[in-house]
Amino acid sequence: MFCSNFADYIINGKMRSKVIRINYYKLILQATLVAFVAALLATLVKKAVEHSEEIVFHQVRHWPYLLLILPSVGITFIYFTRKYLFKGKQNKGIKEIYRTVANRKDDLPLYKIPSHYINGFATVVMGGSTGIEVSTVVASAAVGASAYKNSSVANSLKLEMICAGVAAGVSALFGSPIVGFLFAIEVIAKKMSKTVLLSTAIASVIGWLFVLVFSGQPLFSQAVTFWKPEALPFMFMLCLLGGLVAVFFTKFVIFAKQFFGSINNNFIRVNLGALLVGISIFYFPQLFGDSYHALPELMKQVSGKTFSLGVIGLLCALVLLKPIVASLTLGAGGDGGVFAPSIVAGAILGMLVATFCNHYFGTHLIILNFALIGAAAVLSAAIHAPLTAAFLACSIVPNGYILFIPLLGGAFVAKYAAKLMCNYTVYTYAAHKN
Repeated sequence: MFCSNFADYIINGKMRSKVIRINYYKLILQATLVAFVAALLATLVKKAVEHSEEIVFHQVRHWPYLLLILPSVGITFIYFTRKYLFKGKQNKGIKEIYRTVANRKDDLPLYKIPSHYINGFATVVMGGSTGIEVSTVVASAAVGASAYKNSSVANSLKLEMICAGVAAGVSALFGSPIVGFLFAIEVIAKKMSKTVLLSTAIASVIGWLFVLVFSGQPLFSQAVTFWKPEALPFMFMLCLLGGLVAVFFTKFVIFAKQFFGSINNNFIRVNLGALLVGISIFYFPQLFGDSYHALPELMKQVSGKTFSLGVIGLLCALVLLKPIVASLTLGAGGDGGVFAPSIVAGAILGMLVATFCNHYFGTHLIILNFALIGAAAVLSAAIHAPLTAAFLACSIVPNGYILFIPLLGGAFVAKYAAKLMCNYTVYTYAAHKN
């Protein structure tokens, strides 16, 4: 009797191990397929946006008044595609992913892939002051969700497929498998398990292979060489300001969406926001689209030996206007999120702080270092992902990992500073209301 039970135990154990092994093989295969599709789509839309922006910039040089109407054309196009092509269904950004992950019955339908890619493309190319990052994240997640729904992987692996799509898409978009991996874990999954780590790691590698094939230029061509420990107090101050900018951005996005949502007339709602965006980019072309194109030129201006109050004023205006114009774009119906605007506003804030301190306090702060720390700080505070923000800042410049320690510390400082500011705002509002 004992021998029979023992034999059954051995047989059942072997069968269970075999089933687990087969499920792992299915997971690896499915994650690879999802990653390939997500990375391919992310690469295509990235290249399409870059090429189209060059065409638009060329036309705008000859016809600058086009800047006033391009956002209206783009957001009106998005309005009609949502109404007729996608049956009036709205895109709600990363919230869609969270809802899908939290509720087993909720899903990201297949139409979310073209919806986010088409609308994200139209928003950025026509001047809407956001980026294609959030559109890519949701569309990539929809690739994973659709594969999960129509595959033979275990029912419990929905999160794994979504993380695989997101990791591959973000890796291809930013040219860094580490950034794709961390974003999927830190922002989407918010937990670690063997299967999540496995699917996300595979997808990040696939995304990285696309980067090797379709290599692109870093955001900053100037390389990081070193950083000075005596600059740490100024870096700390920059990170506190970065947290403040992120809180302002988040609050203004909420305000803009509520304001435009209260307008019942569709024509007024779409064109009011688009017109304000058009006026903004007409006077400040640096705000056009994702604004990545403006950063190298601004870096050249502030790195010059001649100090100019005009440049300081321009940097101040851009730090304030980038979150505002991005919020107007989203409120009016544009597709996107806070990813690109946070990076840009943070980088400009870093340039501003370093330039100001160098002139008025006689410091010798390295402007590129402060631009990177500012970008990491605002992004970390905006999306609550310090690891992703730090590694992303390292990846957008040659030799960026030399600055890893202050970048990582600054990202955590900004995140918790923003959290304290938000808690204080809620507390004072409640106290005033009572």
